Amino acid sequence: MAHVLSGFMSMTDRLRFFFGPATRLDADTPVIHRHDDFEQASEEDLSHFVVETDSTGHHYAVRREDLERES
Repeated sequence: MAHVLSGFMSMTDRLRFFFGPATRLDADTPVIHRHDDFEQASEEDLSHFVVETDSTGHHYAVRREDLERES
C-alpha cells in the first residue's frame, strides 16, 4: 500500500511541476458569470416552455402556446 501511495505522490509532484501549483482563490468572492451568445439563444429557446408537475411529483415541460390554446 505504501508503494502505491508513494507512486501517486511522485506522479502528483511531477504534474505540479508541469502545470504549476494549485490556485487558491478566495472562496468568499462571488463568481461572475457572463452570458455569451449561445447561452442567450438557449435561454430564449427555453423561455417558450413552462415546467409543470403532476400529482405524483413528476416534472415535465409544456409549450406556452399549448397552454394558451387549452385555456
